[in-house]
Amino acid sequence: MLYKRPDSSVWWVRFTTPDGKRVRRSTGTENKSAAEEYEAKLKQDLWRVSRLGERPTRTWQEAIVRWARETEHKASHADDLCHLRWLDQHLSGATLDQIDVDRIDALIDARKSGGASNATINRMLALVRAILRRAERRWRWIDRAPSIALLPEPRQRIRWLTREEADRLLAELPEHLEAMARFSLATGLREANVTGLEWAQVDLARRVAWIHPDQAKTRRAIGVPLNNDAVLVLRQWQGRHPRRVFVYRRRDPAGDDTKWMPISKAGKGAWHKALKRAGIENFRWHDLRHTWASWHVQSGTPLHVLQELGGWQSIAMVQRYAHLAPEHLAEHASRIESGIRPVDTILARSRHR
Repeated sequence: MLYKRPDSSVWWVRFTTPDGKRVRRSTGTENKSAAEEYEAKLKQDLWRVSRLGERPTRTWQEAIVRWARETEHKASHADDLCHLRWLDQHLSGATLDQIDVDRIDALIDARKSGGASNATINRMLALVRAILRRAERRWRWIDRAPSIALLPEPRQRIRWLTREEADRLLAELPEHLEAMARFSLATGLREANVTGLEWAQVDLARRVAWIHPDQAKTRRAIGVPLNNDAVLVLRQWQGRHPRRVFVYRRRDPAGDDTKWMPISKAGKGAWHKALKRAGIENFRWHDLRHTWASWHVQSGTPLHVLQELGGWQSIAMVQRYAHLAPEHLAEHASRIESGIRPVDTILARSRHR
């Protein structure tokens, strides 16, 4: 039977299948004729599943609901939800077996027409591929997931600041962002770990801080040694807020009082304005972490030590910075320098020709 809930204008369907299973589901439409068609098709599909053993047809909406529930522990869960909201415009109402290579190509074209980069499109494609593979291999909802190839991504240089550029930027930032940027350059912590840092995670006497597993991208706890720069920043911010380390002063709309408020995002408008005033282009907040790592490598910190300091899961993530400190290869480069004629001898001969 069809019915409407008191708080909704959408038709719902309710019936019992031949094997005694009770079904109660939204039709997703306010049109009664369309709802009746949905009910008839649903009953037919469930009958075929029950009597003929056929696999039920699953929808994209069913897949993303189950995916979101099973992967809510992921560090990138919020990013996944952003991609899924965009995908809902194009895959809403589609069954999983309708998502083929042509449908994927249409998604790519739609993202490109909106100005998305290959890297952004690849994050979306990787998510769709993961969902469809899970639907095939774990949930057994489809026979075969389509093959989804990622787009080529140009290798980009690691963006980092020189000491002089960092000084210029810090001088242009408002007080709370300056403190957070200094702390980031001293510890290499990611933005979310800095904005969410609590005093309960800091021990100034031991000069250490720590990131809990549920706060870390790799879901592993990170111990953070605090150098003098980091300790000075923390001491400046003691006593401003009972729980959070980094806060900003906001005026109370109801009066003239100001309150110290937690910070949810660092790289917003004030950050971009400061970059412009400092004459620094193509630099994100996350590049402070690249700067910290680059300074470490150039100062002689071994890569395996940098890996532990930065909480990276694999040494491959740290190899990106190795080219910034080739001094350890100088001894090996010099081994063949005496095998050819000295440059001054070659130049002297060329003058007499």
